[in-house]
Parts: sequence; structure tokens; C-alpha cells
Amino acid sequence: MSKLVAVIDDEPDILELVCHHLEKANFRVKEFEDAESFLKSLERQTPDLIVLDLMLPDADGLEVCKHLKKEPRFSSIPIIMLTAKGDETDRVLGLELGADDYITKPFSPKELVARVKAVLRRKEPQEATQRIEIGGLLAINPEKHTVLVGESRIDLTATEFRILRLLASKRGWVFSRDKILDHLWGRDKIVLDRTVDVHIKNLRDKLGAAGELIKNVRGIGYKLEE
Repeated sequence: MSKLVAVIDDEPDILELVCHHLEKANFRVKEFEDAESFLKSLERQTPDLIVLDLMLPDADGLEVCKHLKKEPRFSSIPIIMLTAKGDETDRVLGLELGADDYITKPFSPKELVARVKAVLRRKEPQEATQRIEIGGLLAINPEKHTVLVGESRIDLTATEFRILRLLASKRGWVFSRDKILDHLWGRDKIVLDRTVDVHIKNLRDKLGAAGELIKNVRGIGYKLEE
């Protein structure tokens, strides 16, 4: 069955445009004009991806994003922010709250579809490998897509998990920001290097004491070592 995309935007023309192009790309689409109706719908059906406008009539899209990423049931659903706010501060804030990507209005419908496909590809299950343990504190299970710090399970976004899995694949190996972006997005790489720093910060914060295992190599990138 084709993937289900929820689109939340209070502008009817934008909503129609986005849904039309996603349906042409063989996605199933559910459209919503406000946050309340969308959040109620989650009790009935969970989408595979969310396209979220930040300026909604009944809620701040950033707050909706924050709420979803804090809920264990919904935290792994990828979110692409759709916003008229082009300021870098707004974009970075959205990424810090857990969004996987953003698109600034006005936008190309073809680019939006390409980004939806790229984000969903990143979420596809990876090849199963054995549990990885680091420093007697951090445990990663690629097959179950879980991370433990001590006995506590840590909820990560799909992007955060992929970054951690990459760093753990070669402990002590320094990965440049560009290398990390290539791993995440490949030929669909259409984001800023700053995005990596934002996700690393979120990852460290969530890992708590284990976050110190992720080292910043000034001017180059990041590595994971005991």
C-alpha cells in the first residue's frame, strides 16, 4: 500500500496544490486546515509522514511539532515543515524541535515531492546487524531501532538514529559534516551543513551522560569514541 502523507495548511490553494502533486506521485493524502482536526485524526490513523505549515489558525506549528516529538507513539513520524518564514533562526528552531526537513514558501511542488520521497527513504528499515555497545553505557540495536543509555530507552527521531548509527559504525573515525549529509540524504542533499550541528546537539541532549561520547573535531566534523 502506498505511503500516507498528512498535509496541514490553512491556505486552501496551497493545500490543494500540495495534495494534488503528492497524489500524482502515488501517495495517499489526508488534508487538514487546522491543528485540532489533524491531532484528533491521529487517534484513528497514523500517517507515514507529515507536511506541517507553521502558521495555523488555531496553533503554532512549532508547538505541534514539539508535541508530536514528545509523544512516544508519534515521535518517529517524519515531519517536513512548510513555512513562509525564511529566517534561518526559524528553520533551525524547527530542526531543534525534531523536524526532519523544511520548505520555505513559495516552493516548487516537484521539490516538495522530492523531499517527501527523500525523507521516507531515510526512514526505511536498515539491514539488521548485531547490538552495538559503547563504553558500558550506550547500547544501539539497529534491528529493533532502539537506543539504551544504561537501562533507560531513549526516543530518537529517524534522522538522529541514522547519525548515531553512522558514528557507531566506525568508532573513533571522524565523519565530516558533508559525509554525514551524504549518508542521510545522498543525491537529495538539499540542506545546510548547520542541519548536522542541530541534530548532533539534539542527540547529545537526549543521550544525557552518553552524549559525551560524541566528540566534535573542530573544523572537520564528529566522531564517537569511549
